[in-house]
Amino acid sequence: MSDLQNKTIFITGSTRGIGREIALRCARDGAKVVITGKTTEPHSKLPGTIHSVAEEVRAAGGQALAIQLDVRDEQAIHDAVEQAAAHFGGIDVLINNASAISLTPTLETTAKRLDLMWDVNMRATFLASQACIPHLKKAANPHILTLSPPLNMEAKWFAPHVAYTISKFGMSMVMLGLAQEFAADGIAVNCLWPRTLIATSAIEFNFPPELLRAARKPAIIADAAHAILLRDSKTFSGHFFIDDEVLRAEGVKDLGIYAVDPGVRPYPDLFVLQP
Repeated sequence: MSDLQNKTIFITGSTRGIGREIALRCARDGAKVVITGKTTEPHSKLPGTIHSVAEEVRAAGGQALAIQLDVRDEQAIHDAVEQAAAHFGGIDVLINNASAISLTPTLETTAKRLDLMWDVNMRATFLASQACIPHLKKAANPHILTLSPPLNMEAKWFAPHVAYTISKFGMSMVMLGLAQEFAADGIAVNCLWPRTLIATSAIEFNFPPELLRAARKPAIIADAAHAILLRDSKTFSGHFFIDDEVLRAEGVKDLGIYAVDPGVRPYPDLFVLQP
């Protein structure tokens, strides 16, 4: 299989940033893309709605279904998955992209922020996977790909923002378990994480402006995700992929094409040991 033509790709949190970029990359193959998110009307600060991205997907050559979805709502997740499966005749791929971030130390992390990160990160990843698996079992090359980091139990990754780290590692632990649990069903379950900061709204609002210039474009994640989704689901499961490693394995030599500012050295992301 050389592309994702006619494959149904369900993406959580796809109104902007990495989710949107993955949607457009799949669309260029002629995929059927399910765009989900809470944003249905233009936001004063944040770009994109489920409807604007759906239009972009169609313009890029794919089919699109826009569904408003709050991933904290269990019933809403189930309903969205069933609607997508009925509309497109099944689900081939789940991308767990939706994520909440608060890089706050313990004494500055409110219960509200703690609950948000736990619900959007670990809990929604578990529930979306749970809802999609019955459909993925019927697919020819089924994949679950989650945007979460490699598991590394060093204290230095926890101490500065323990709540956020636990929530992101929770996503990865769900994937680690599902990869083994559903290996016999031929469902590939993997994680993907960037080597460097990615230029998203989350980075723009949580980091100093100079770090945005040291980021890479979301396209690097989308291209890496695309490469992973083309692999044989029966033999490529249980991995914690790093974006540039995936692309180098695909023969990409110049990662400078993904730089926001090619003159600035890329800034390392959290949870990744630099080579």
